[in-house]
Amino acid sequence: MGHPGAENHDHHQSIWFAHHDVEGESFWANSAKTTIRQKHWYSYENGDEEAIAGFKTAWYNAEGIELIEQDVLVAIRPMENGEYALEIQTTLRPAAKREKTELGKTNFGILAVRVADSVSHHFGGGNLTNSKGESGEPEIFGKPAKWMDYTGPVVAGSGDERQIETEGITFFDHPENPRYPCKWHVRSDGWMGASFCMDEGFTLTKEHPLTLRYLLHSHSGEYAHKREEAVAKEFAERKGFLVRKSQRPHRQYEIIRQSREP
Repeated sequence: MGHPGAENHDHHQSIWFAHHDVEGESFWANSAKTTIRQKHWYSYENGDEEAIAGFKTAWYNAEGIELIEQDVLVAIRPMENGEYALEIQTTLRPAAKREKTELGKTNFGILAVRVADSVSHHFGGGNLTNSKGESGEPEIFGKPAKWMDYTGPVVAGSGDERQIETEGITFFDHPENPRYPCKWHVRSDGWMGASFCMDEGFTLTKEHPLTLRYLLHSHSGEYAHKREEAVAKEFAERKGFLVRKSQRPHRQYEIIRQSREP
């Protein structure tokens, strides 16, 4: 939906990958001439425990030159009380014709989340809280934390059944990610981002691509620290995904957990 009060923040669309400095070019604002486009999708896997989808994108500069190739693997995992978790794994590597690609030092990127205006602290009645129990933008901006939570009021139902409920999103960094726990770019106006390059840039090479894993827990009710501790522990113990050529009929690729037997 973008920022509710600033048209130059229309790139704030729900959950998004971006980075403000890739080889000196911005992939952050919609006004930039750079683009991120899907190249193809890998597979869709249904299941009771989780449903998984995977696709490959490419990041192109203003001249249409490919700088980064990206794999995105996502899983929806149902939880108790109608809650769910969205698990995201991404791998960034230089485009095929490049030996390396530089991610510059910036607060903006690589994964960010914008909440509804009613959930934000400034426009609504929400609160930001990190894994240390600190709350509010001034207290937690730029600080490392294992997770970040944004919780506030939302409208549910319609007509006579219309009512205000409290819901939120907890955004987890994975312990195996480089630079864990990450530093966070958060704002009272309604967004939170895992700032992987807040302190320094990162060089993508063919030998050393960057793989990052995150989890978004969509929960009902107020932020509950012990509940999120349990979610974080389960996420930390769960293995990541890999994509491989499939031996099953009518499937080119398959996405599996690394803990499963090949």
